[in-house]
Amino acid sequence: MGDRKPEVSEFDSVDPAPPSDDRNVARLRETICNEEEKMFQRMRALFALRNIGGEDSVEALAAAFSSSSALLKHEIAYVMGQMQDSSAVPFLIERLEDFDEDVMVRHEAAEALGAIGDRTALGVLQRFKDDRDIVVAESCEVALDLLDWVASKRLDYSE
Repeated sequence: MGDRKPEVSEFDSVDPAPPSDDRNVARLRETICNEEEKMFQRMRALFALRNIGGEDSVEALAAAFSSSSALLKHEIAYVMGQMQDSSAVPFLIERLEDFDEDVMVRHEAAEALGAIGDRTALGVLQRFKDDRDIVVAESCEVALDLLDWVASKRLDYSE
């Protein structure tokens, strides 16, 4: 058992929890949104929703942005970036624009917006690149470069 390696997801990441075997989006949504559920089970639902993909999964993930857990919300933003589904953009913009949100969540929302590569996020990322919180500001700067790279599939820093 000591030589067991963590499973690498189809997203080339080692996830902090294995995805649930359940493929029912409604049940997974219920699990991830349940504040009484163990965090491990909520994370399993999160990664299952990411793997299923599509707008219904994005909406189920976004529903859990109402959680009290900054860790969970950070992971939701992260997997939305991995999914690269434009239907996540409005939810991520909402997290970035919420000054009462934990900085960890705001920073990850910014980076996810860059990873998705949807140019509709350009204005909000530019607006927050001078955010009062340096972590958010730097994340927006990175996201703007990432947005350009994803859009063009190339990034040349030699200019």
